[in-house]
Amino acid sequence: MTVALATFAAFPEGSDDVVALRAALAGLGVAAVPAIWDDPDIDWAAFDLVVVRSTWDYTDRRAEFLAWADGVPRLLNDAAVLRWNTDKRYLRDLAGAGVPVVPTLWDPPDPPADWPEYVIKPAVSSGSRDTARWRAGEEDRAREHLRALLSAGRTAMVQPYLSAIDTAGETALLFCDREFSHAARKAPILAAGTGVLDAPNGGQITAASATPEQLAVAHRALEAVSGDLLYARVDLVPDPDGSPVLMELELTEPALFLEHAPGSAARFAEAIAERL
Repeated sequence: MTVALATFAAFPEGSDDVVALRAALAGLGVAAVPAIWDDPDIDWAAFDLVVVRSTWDYTDRRAEFLAWADGVPRLLNDAAVLRWNTDKRYLRDLAGAGVPVVPTLWDPPDPPADWPEYVIKPAVSSGSRDTARWRAGEEDRAREHLRALLSAGRTAMVQPYLSAIDTAGETALLFCDREFSHAARKAPILAAGTGVLDAPNGGQITAASATPEQLAVAHRALEAVSGDLLYARVDLVPDPDGSPVLMELELTEPALFLEHAPGSAARFAEAIAERL
């Protein structure tokens, strides 16, 4: 039995998660190999299973990536999940299902005049690309950012910047087969008006514990999604009242932060092996 762990050309050997999964799968007698998703020489049907991992360049070629996913015979997470999840407009579906999400304006003509601080980003993106945090008084630059996205034909999102992120960060809840596995804390990554932080701790990951309130929101989000979910990452932040709200539901190529949770690589490897 051979499993492909799909990655992209800049990470031909895969991410740290791929390295950990390969080792854990080897212990179960399963061969796992990193494979570049857009390599034309790969016969994806030759694998018993293909698991999407570090395909982090898909945002520039989403249609091509989804066409590839449609053509892979045995893929997790599956192509239907990827199609829905690679456009952050899925947040509207989750909000409609009663999941508490960060309030979002879609394609507004101008930045909000009454929000003290907010984030502008495209609906198709990863790694905070083309994303920036703006404050009141920076409307001209924020408007340029917003209109650049819209003029490029991209769906633009505007969300209030929740100040608790600066102290509590984001909490990522990781799920394997829809069962909670572990949690991690992501330090703040956006500096006001400048986009990604260049400080050493910008986006730093540390181990964390999940609260009952966070788990309840995460389970509610996953219950709103159909399909076979091998992996899922639920990113939560505190709202102004301190209650957890959904920032993103990562079902495509999330980092799983396996190195921050002993035993987590084995859990995910066992779930993969069971599907074989």
